[in-house]
Amino acid sequence: MKACIRDAAIAMAAVSTAVALAACGAGAGNDSDGGNTPTIGLLLPSATTDRWEAQDRPLFEKKIKELCGDCTVEHGNAENAVAVQREQMDSMITQGVDAIVLVAVDARSLGAAVRKADEADIPVIAYDRLAAGPVSGYVSFDGEEVGRLQGRALLQAMGDRADGGQIVMMNGDPSDPNAVSFKEGALSVLEGRVKIGKAYDTPQWRTEIANMNMSRAISALGVANIDGVYAANDGLAAGSISALKANKVNPLPPVTGQDAELGALRRIVSGDQYMTVYKPFGPEASAGAAMAVAAARGESLDRVATGTVKTSGGDAVPAVLLTPVSVTVDHIKDTVVKDGAYTIQQICTPQIEAACKRAGLI
Repeated sequence: MKACIRDAAIAMAAVSTAVALAACGAGAGNDSDGGNTPTIGLLLPSATTDRWEAQDRPLFEKKIKELCGDCTVEHGNAENAVAVQREQMDSMITQGVDAIVLVAVDARSLGAAVRKADEADIPVIAYDRLAAGPVSGYVSFDGEEVGRLQGRALLQAMGDRADGGQIVMMNGDPSDPNAVSFKEGALSVLEGRVKIGKAYDTPQWRTEIANMNMSRAISALGVANIDGVYAANDGLAAGSISALKANKVNPLPPVTGQDAELGALRRIVSGDQYMTVYKPFGPEASAGAAMAVAAARGESLDRVATGTVKTSGGDAVPAVLLTPVSVTVDHIKDTVVKDGAYTIQQICTPQIEAACKRAGLI
């Protein structure tokens, strides 16, 4: 009955009510009970953060095939454009997919699209970022712990400047609930220990905006007066480090990061970036795939979930919150390499071969 109502709602967007009801009577729809294979939509936010296409997507699709051999995955990448992701959501709803896994470009702005999917009886699994609206489940990492790991690592790297030293905070997109959690976690460690000389939010996590803001911070604070940089992810770290180098800051202050991007690992080996936070992509993709398959089959998500989170509307939904890992140069081999995320050959390019040898990677 739910599938019939959903297909009627979809059809009514384009044709008359009579045609929509006729379609239901004819057994139209994407529901697996009707003999069709389940279809799962996977909507990613961008290609600027390389994890989405290089790690999450292939791991997610592989796990889907393991769990549901007859499932198909429809994929879209919004390239950081909210309007594009809204269109992709509309397309998935019109197609009548059985579930949508959404990494929202802008969590608040996608709320209406999530509500539209819910009205069409299509469950939405919020992946990595808790989208607004009536999501059915959530898979991510403990965001405040990410921030705490970054804050602790930064203080350790600052050494005797950890008490009273001056830092720049390069926070993420304020519309992303994760960015808020990262910031809260970091401040819980940093406040009272360091002086925050400048702090910036970074719309859409754009590297070039972080670069511009770091240049502004250097102009305001002075080349010699930045003892550390809290960068909420590796893209912001890259933009910040580029600006520091362009402004002849030497030696570079310690810079944090997140996502264990390949470029970040190379910067860590070469000494430009101090640390990153590794969020093992495999367990997150596996949990997301398991939730998506359960949702597409109309099964309870409680069997996959390990807890609950509250949505923007205050409802508690099934959730899987995984544990992040701090990675410095001393931990690359026993984390990302051990897990198979990257090989030593991928990390240790000829340009940083000597640094890799010093780090004991080769």
